Amino acid sequence: MSMRPTARILGCALLLVVGVFALPAWTSAPNASRPGSSSGTAGPAPVPEYAENGMVVSAKKRASQAGVSMLKKGGNAVDAAVATGFALAVVHPYAGNLGGGGFMVVRMPDGSVTTIDHREDAPSGATQDVYLDDDGNAVRQRSRRGYLASGVPGTVAGLLTALDEHGTLDRATVMAPAIRLAEEGFPLPHTMAEDLNDRYEAFAEFSATKKYFTKGRASAEYRAGERFVQSDLARTLKRIRDKGKAEFYEGRTASLIAEQFQANGGLIDAQDLAEYEAVERDPVTATYRGYEVHSMGPPSSGGVAIAQLLNAAEMRDIDQMGFNSSATAHYIGEAMRRVFADRAKWLGDPDHVEVPTEGLIQKDYMRERMASFDSSRITPTDSVRAGEPMLAGESMETSHYSVADSSGMAVSVTTTLNSGYGSKVMIDGAGFFMNNEMNDFVLKPGVPNQFGLSGTKRNLVAPDRRMVSSMSPTIVETPEGELSLVIGAPGGSTIITTTFQVIMNVIDHGMDIEQAVTAGRIHHQWKPRHLSHEEFALSRDAVRNLRARGWEVTEGVFGGIPRWGRAQGLRVTQSGDEGRVFYGGSDPRANGAAVGF
Repeated sequence: MSMRPTARILGCALLLVVGVFALPAWTSAPNASRPGSSSGTAGPAPVPEYAENGMVVSAKKRASQAGVSMLKKGGNAVDAAVATGFALAVVHPYAGNLGGGGFMVVRMPDGSVTTIDHREDAPSGATQDVYLDDDGNAVRQRSRRGYLASGVPGTVAGLLTALDEHGTLDRATVMAPAIRLAEEGFPLPHTMAEDLNDRYEAFAEFSATKKYFTKGRASAEYRAGERFVQSDLARTLKRIRDKGKAEFYEGRTASLIAEQFQANGGLIDAQDLAEYEAVERDPVTATYRGYEVHSMGPPSSGGVAIAQLLNAAEMRDIDQMGFNSSATAHYIGEAMRRVFADRAKWLGDPDHVEVPTEGLIQKDYMRERMASFDSSRITPTDSVRAGEPMLAGESMETSHYSVADSSGMAVSVTTTLNSGYGSKVMIDGAGFFMNNEMNDFVLKPGVPNQFGLSGTKRNLVAPDRRMVSSMSPTIVETPEGELSLVIGAPGGSTIITTTFQVIMNVIDHGMDIEQAVTAGRIHHQWKPRHLSHEEFALSRDAVRNLRARGWEVTEGVFGGIPRWGRAQGLRVTQSGDEGRVFYGGSDPRANGAAVGF
């Protein structure tokens, strides 16, 4: 349930009283910023959503409500997460999906943690040459739009594997909200109507996409509030409900995908779909100031990178340095440079290449990496290279949702099509978009992808290989082993730095979850060279001090394009005899919602 009116008023009054006498840690340091919003205003963050029995936080309120409806039926956090995921495929086609993939981190009521890798596979016919011209130059558009851009989708396998292994409700129950939303439709939000109209030319390039997501001509526009019905998608969801994973990967839907890809020069065939499997993997686990942090391992780079960044932050008294002070931004920016250099060299699909995960996340390794840090100046660019860890056997337009229930079970899921609406290709007769994840491979060493990220031969296109990702679904436990934080974000390469900074905001700066996801952020990814920040993230004094240290400081990401992670998180506290209390925080940079009961 949402916070009761009386409790909300009393809570706000208490915050005002406490605020007079005890300023939070993030206001105490010289030239430290306070958490600001990315909207260009400096207003305070809203009060977190409050609940006593469970919480779902996602990019769309209807999807969050679908998840909470499972908790109300007696389902657990996995049931709620699966319902949320299928609902996002209907109400958030920009990133929610059946034709994409993702990663899921699951914490059981007993505290054990597992992950489900449902990242897309490269089709068996995929080779590096497909994306190069006759002179050996990368043709980036081939991996971004159209039938060559898609990997074998994993979302359906991932969601239903989670339900089969860890859920309690049946497919018909958890898929009912999504089917209803597709069959009966929902009122188009203003932002979605405007976005669909703006993308007419891109959608009209593909006949099925033109049929489903335009009105046939540019002058016929969608209007906010009109009901958006997706009948073919509803029929696809019903087939999956009735026949499970086999329907999507070997049944009617699989036939539609394979036939249309083969007819249009794509790579995916029936065998690729039939052989796809979601993979259960161990999490990457790190400690930070006594807290235990569980995230996703390779082929995601997120868990490794977050562990490295936390290891670097733990070497300093971040709370005393101040929230986004010049000293903090300088130190964290230098850590980000080193971590993204490691990402470029070492990360790949662990089923195909050796990834030194355990070496990369060792605290001593990050201590060595930060040994060249100089508090007075930036490390010269040529000196920032990947490190040499010990070998130990080892979207930008994405969507994240966080779920927890009263038993202590929690689920953190990040799912993606890669770009907004993926490859722009829809499956005729099935009604969903396909991903453009092939762009997350290295098309050619030294050639960056759409997020400015580069890599090595470890992440080259190869048959059946899974491309490296920045997705970072994460679950944090207290030093006592209790569930504390469920967090993640979309946002391409900023996923990693967003998730890391939210964790720091909660643990080091004492922010509540809404403040933590709202607070202004910085970002550096080794290449491009600039340290980016949101408006109000850094004070003028901090920017001036950073430039004096040699930083190229810019407002925005990727040369001024304001693409920042949109975090969706929840905080869990123990409230004496009352048990767990849930606080949900949905990033105001997007139109998400925290819903509890």
